[in-house]
Amino acid sequence: MKMSTLEELLIEELKDLYDGEKQMTRALPKMEKAASSAELTDVFHRHLQQTQEHLSRLDQVFNDLGMAPGNRKCEGIAGIVAEGSAFIAKEAEPAVKDAALIATAQRLEHYEMAGYGCVRAWAELLGHKQAAMILQQTLDDEKATDKKLTEIARSVNMEAGAGPH
Repeated sequence: MKMSTLEELLIEELKDLYDGEKQMTRALPKMEKAASSAELTDVFHRHLQQTQEHLSRLDQVFNDLGMAPGNRKCEGIAGIVAEGSAFIAKEAEPAVKDAALIATAQRLEHYEMAGYGCVRAWAELLGHKQAAMILQQTLDDEKATDKKLTEIARSVNMEAGAGPH
């Protein structure tokens, strides 16, 4: 089916984000369990709660637009999650594994930030002001999580760089 309007693109991308958030609800507990840093474990735990809120917000956006999330698969998130899962399965020093988990989490955050930034801008352009406000809230959450991951990475990367103890 040919997409011919920005509105259609908005809906497609919202569906992509919705599935991505659902995938994250399955991936984050595994990342939390694999992390050795208490601070990183806490970030993953809190982000899971946030992700559930993001799904609720997307439900509200779909409801406001008179649409349903459907069953579109977010291939981008699926790929990042698969790469992260492969690393979780490998033997590694705890700090090295934490560094890899942070890199995976930041890839996920950056994917989401790009997606939420686009749909927020499109919703605003199309006059969906309430949806744009909701999407901005989620974009702000994603940026804050990314910032926190960067802060944790400073110490984790130093520890990983020092090698085994």
